[in-house]
Amino acid sequence: MLAETLDLEPHPEGGWFRQTWASPVSVTLPDGRVRPTATLIYFLLPAGESSAWHRVASDELWLAHTGAVRLELGGSGPLPGKASDVVVDAGRPQAHVPAGVWQRTVPAPADALVSCLVSPGFDFTDFELAEGLKA
Repeated sequence: MLAETLDLEPHPEGGWFRQTWASPVSVTLPDGRVRPTATLIYFLLPAGESSAWHRVASDELWLAHTGAVRLELGGSGPLPGKASDVVVDAGRPQAHVPAGVWQRTVPAPADALVSCLVSPGFDFTDFELAEGLKA
């Protein structure tokens, strides 16, 4: 399985991940917290799986490697709203999810491997799952 080959572990939102890089340069956020200027992960979404609604306090750039990931974007309100879709695949190998926007992935017929670049760098304290909503 690709998750084993890439040494990935389960992600709280669904799928599998591993951080592959963190910038050695840091930034101090307005609230005083310090983050790397950017981080990068592999994210594997096996066929038929999806991720839960979640949002991150930083901008994300999704980069396609194999397969296709369809992202639903649900706005930046207190809970996800009416979703718009973006597909990250060979035809559109990059997609931007702005900071604070609700998102989830939906099942695809084949495994998909993407990378996600987060800036300022990702930290789980900046990660929020939508409580009580099904993927």
